[in-house]
Amino acid sequence: MSSQTPAGSAPQIMIGAHVEQTDPLAEAAQREAPLVQFFLGDPQGYRGPEIRYEGGAAKLRADAEAAGVALYVHAPYIVNVATTNNRIRIPSRKLLQQHMDAAAEIGARGLIVHGGHVNKADDPAKGFDNWRKAIEATDLKIPLLIENTAGGDNAMARHLERIERVWEAVGRAEGADRVGFCLDTCHAHAGGIELTDVVARIRAITGRIDLVHCNDSRDEFDSGADRHANFGAGLIEPDLLAHVVREAAAPVVCETPGPAEAHAADFAWLRERL
Repeated sequence: MSSQTPAGSAPQIMIGAHVEQTDPLAEAAQREAPLVQFFLGDPQGYRGPEIRYEGGAAKLRADAEAAGVALYVHAPYIVNVATTNNRIRIPSRKLLQQHMDAAAEIGARGLIVHGGHVNKADDPAKGFDNWRKAIEATDLKIPLLIENTAGGDNAMARHLERIERVWEAVGRAEGADRVGFCLDTCHAHAGGIELTDVVARIRAITGRIDLVHCNDSRDEFDSGADRHANFGAGLIEPDLLAHVVREAAAPVVCETPGPAEAHAADFAWLRERL
């Protein structure tokens, strides 16, 4: 896990994986990974976060620091702060704050959240402004990383023009400096964004890419389907995946299928092409 690089060479990009949440440090050790991402609780439920690590949040934070492992937390999939439906938006804001608090308590470097969507008949402008309100209503103790998504005609973060409008709205909110971006390669491919220049185009909008979710895709370009594949087993050109990672020059989380051995193979596949 050495961070040292030979003189004249590019800094090594940190590569890790999404892992089971009970003992993320053991998962990191099995993969020899300098970073891991995980949920804190049920990704499909409104129950608040839980720390399953033996010894609790303070122990996880201390042990991660001692091991030199960076932690990232993914908010539940059901969080949708953009929607006009009060029965979803209000609980989503509450859940987002709870996960923000818990992620900060364990010393996470960022909390990743999907861009969400509005209903088919809604004016998308309401969703963009709801993002502004959500940022102002949330105590951002660590960076909140908004992730692009794969499907949905009224998604807030599938298409570049929508991402731009989210960023314009967020930029008007107090706390905007604590908002970053997570670029998912499978989501971009499935969402209809060309990977050849996605990094430059996202940076032109957000000014930053804080994390890359590097995933191959089981489905065709612009399919709208969010189905990840191991590297080389999907439909994304291998050189394009490496190109995005190289251009973004940000930490990488592989959300690819399988146990530690499969992730280790994905790491090696990606490093070979970098």
